[in-house]
Amino acid sequence: MKPRFLGALLVGCFSLAGQPVVQAHFHHVHLNSTDPAAAIEFYSTHFDCEKGEYQGQPAVRAQKSWLLFNKVDKAPPSEVVSTIWHIGWGAEDMKATYQKELDLGARFQTPITDISDLANSPGFYYAYVDGPDHALIELNTAKHHHFGHLHLFSADPVAAGVWYIDNFGATTYRKPPFPNQPRFYKGFQVAPSMSLMMDNVNIIIFPMEHASQTFPDIWKGRDRFSSTKGRVIDHIAFSVDDVKQATAALKAKGIAVSADGFIDGPDGIRIELVQGR
Repeated sequence: MKPRFLGALLVGCFSLAGQPVVQAHFHHVHLNSTDPAAAIEFYSTHFDCEKGEYQGQPAVRAQKSWLLFNKVDKAPPSEVVSTIWHIGWGAEDMKATYQKELDLGARFQTPITDISDLANSPGFYYAYVDGPDHALIELNTAKHHHFGHLHLFSADPVAAGVWYIDNFGATTYRKPPFPNQPRFYKGFQVAPSMSLMMDNVNIIIFPMEHASQTFPDIWKGRDRFSSTKGRVIDHIAFSVDDVKQATAALKAKGIAVSADGFIDGPDGIRIELVQGR
């Protein structure tokens, strides 16, 4: 499913531009939290995931991915002004799941809402949970109840999607050339967009205009994304077979790598490379 790369592992899988691709897997979402223990308790109680330990630190294991937490002294900024909009879990029965969350005491930023017409799927619902430190967590109708997606914004969703395909082997059901025309839903711009897969995680990318329309007050006078660094969702991570070789390969393609080893991704997202699965 994933293109392969790195030194002796070069086996003929290439990007859309004809260059070899780093074989990567979705590894973790890293959050800042004033109370990591409470956050871990929240996630493992409310969603299909469990308490675990990663490199000696308490964490959350969500199927094939991790949620990791960094302790901070004050509440991290959570306004949606970075490329990361939210993370999400599926629900086979959204109405029952929504009621379960209410019974567990969850607070919602957006109550259960029917968007069957947008999803082109009858009975499709979503809701946004106000998570620990105000991290935004979506629940949506799906054929599973697992950790399912990462939703991003981008100034150029198609270019951002191609970047993940070309550099880390993300896949998409679409065939190039990818549609690049604006599309609207109830006055909100929802396209151009991209939908990618990395292992079992769907990376969805919506246009920046949707962010400014959804959050007009905080986007007033703003024309670019803030870095994800220091925000409630600080960064994401991909795992590779060899971090040094992968970093060198990415640098050779002109991709910026910060002094602390993070990849400078599209629209200010920080991406960590982790050794192995």
